[in-house]
Amino acid sequence: MVKSQAGPAAQMVYATGYVEAQEPVIVASRITAPVAQVLVEEGQHVRRGQPLVLLAADEQRGLLDQARAQQRNADLAEQRTTALFREGWVTAAARDNATTTAQAARAASATARARLDQLVVRANSDGIVTKRDVYPGDLATPTKALFQLGDPARIRITATVDERDIPRVQVGQKALMSSDALPGQVLHAHVAQITPGGDPTIRAFRVRLVPDGEAHVPMGLTLEVNIITAIRQAAVLVPPAAVVKGQVWQLVQGRAKPVPVQTGITGDRLVEITKGLSAGQSIIAAPPATLEAGQRVKPEPAQP
Repeated sequence: MVKSQAGPAAQMVYATGYVEAQEPVIVASRITAPVAQVLVEEGQHVRRGQPLVLLAADEQRGLLDQARAQQRNADLAEQRTTALFREGWVTAAARDNATTTAQAARAASATARARLDQLVVRANSDGIVTKRDVYPGDLATPTKALFQLGDPARIRITATVDERDIPRVQVGQKALMSSDALPGQVLHAHVAQITPGGDPTIRAFRVRLVPDGEAHVPMGLTLEVNIITAIRQAAVLVPPAAVVKGQVWQLVQGRAKPVPVQTGITGDRLVEITKGLSAGQSIIAAPPATLEAGQRVKPEPAQP
């Protein structure tokens, strides 16, 4: 025998999620060139402007040296032509032509310097390297993501929720999360976003959750996510085994009596009774399938 009890009942949607940055930053090269050297690894903290990748620069250094030499020659020619113009030895057109040539050489040199600087891929924000997708010898392009950066202080959890459960999930609902890597810890979060389109291959939707308060967990950590979709503080609760075919069994003068009930929130250890039973009433903890109404039963305490 066991007594129905009053207590909170929570209905949950179970999912698996992983930790990522709320606003991940993608790092890509500004130009197309082979990768010569990778300077950082996943998990490393970086500062804005810090070099992350060196692209092959031998050819560009040669072009810069050539542009600088042409600029020096053009500057000298401009100086000589200007001096000769002042002394009346050359025309204004010759002076202007020398000036134009020098300006073009300076612009070409600046362009070569800028292109050489572009061969150093730098971090575009402070953060931690959460993903690396580049290795020496790869071809870096403006459309290829080399790194993903994230702020470890601003994280979110992306959970995969079965399409059968997604109608019960709403923005703002609370969630409890845990991980084998964090024994004894429970992280509190809330649903911040539900992707409008599901994945037909795995028949699931992505749900993004944001921690309530600070959460010091590493990027990429896998979490068990329990989204609370309904909760009642004063529910009538009984063991699931006590409910058989929509009814529980009571003892009246030593004989079994079936009592029809309606159930609500169902968990692994307790099930809510919404109609037909009050808290504190004694029922048979696990009635056998052969039990019949009016059958004499010897009560025994439920096993803990």
